[in-house]
Amino acid sequence: MKGFLLLITFCTMTASAQLVDVTAHVTVTHPHKSQADSSDVVLWLTPLTSEAPAPRHQAEFTLAQKDKEFIPHLLVVPVGSSIAFPNLDPFFHNVFSLFNGKRFDLGLYEGHTSRSVRFDREGVSYIFCNIHPDMGAVIVSLSTPYFAQSTSAGQISIHGVPAGKYRLNVWAENIPTASLNALTRIIDISPTNNVLPPLHLEASGDLMTHHSNKFGEPYKPLPNDTY
Repeated sequence: MKGFLLLITFCTMTASAQLVDVTAHVTVTHPHKSQADSSDVVLWLTPLTSEAPAPRHQAEFTLAQKDKEFIPHLLVVPVGSSIAFPNLDPFFHNVFSLFNGKRFDLGLYEGHTSRSVRFDREGVSYIFCNIHPDMGAVIVSLSTPYFAQSTSAGQISIHGVPAGKYRLNVWAENIPTASLNALTRIIDISPTNNVLPPLHLEASGDLMTHHSNKFGEPYKPLPNDTY
């Protein structure tokens, strides 16, 4: 009888420790784009247990400035990560973020130098340059290690998720907050329940092309494109 109970306990512990690959498919509709592109949708799973998951390795990430662009446009990192902002252009940039998420202003710094910011809180940070209005990027910092970005075809895969109960969250650029909040739900993940229902998002507006400088004012034209 004792051996039987030990076997049941072992099986229960093994089942609870099972790691699952969670998959999903997302479709993003862009009203002003004829070509379908469902990339850069971020999906993450927050465990609903008292035991916090082990964080991912908090290596230093890089969001470069090159040819008046941020590379990459979207960066998803664990909370606590340090992000370097190297200026690879031969002119000045001024990287800042004054929206929800991590607020900072790196000031004016010249080409071929770099500055760093530690993202110590969860949230979505919209990144801009105070000199070049067309430059924009997004950094999503998360306190859970279970997250992934969609491909251009809308495929999402989160590997190594322990079986259990989670809160599903979704973020994508230019999607109304109400639409994103409507996708939040509680889900049970198991080896037989690891494929999420299809997600459908409809983009509207474009924050990257309609924003002010760090003083809350319209951008002023650069004389003779000095920078």
